[in-house]
Amino acid sequence: LTSVTIPNSVTSIGDYAFESSGLTSVTIPNSITSIGDYAFSYCQSLTSVTIPNSVTNIGVGVFEDCYSLTSVNLPNSVISIEDYTFYSCIKLTSVTIPNSLTSIGAYAFANTILTSVTIPNSVTNIGDSAFAYCTSLKGVTIPNSVTSIGVGVFEDCTSLKSVTIPNSVTNIGEDAFSDCTGLTSITVDASNPAYSSM
Repeated sequence: LTSVTIPNSVTSIGDYAFESSGLTSVTIPNSITSIGDYAFSYCQSLTSVTIPNSVTNIGVGVFEDCYSLTSVNLPNSVISIEDYTFYSCIKLTSVTIPNSLTSIGAYAFANTILTSVTIPNSVTNIGDSAFAYCTSLKGVTIPNSVTSIGVGVFEDCTSLKSVTIPNSVTNIGEDAFSDCTGLTSITVDASNPAYSSM
């Protein structure tokens, strides 16, 4: 299966719907409101996907191991990125994260080649290992809305040079910056409750 046309009568895409297929691109119609777990996982020829503003829920691991996917624009309707959503998308260099987003799940962008990422002020939680093994990641902005940084979030991000942790953060998980061999500067407000854990 290399191509598919989804009609406007469809309102949701079920779990594992197109897993391991040969799809090269897919356009999701405006009638779709949810995409089930692992719906496009292991579609290793998938290079592009268009997600409409109607989609509010993207399930776990939807694009996991889509090795050819290079960029993704997430619409403002999406409120969360679940666990493993883009895990091991080894050619993913850019992603647009909407201002509607409130949380980033565990391993959501792990093992990609993102070079930079801007997390909007709407995000309050960054899950465990969300950006782990992103060895090309050089810059990241953590907004004042974030209260928790999970375990191993930036583990093995060897190109990461500096990080500023805002005073909104009250918890930093273990190994958050483990093996970040290029990291030379971490700035933390001394009044920050998380300061004592650094």
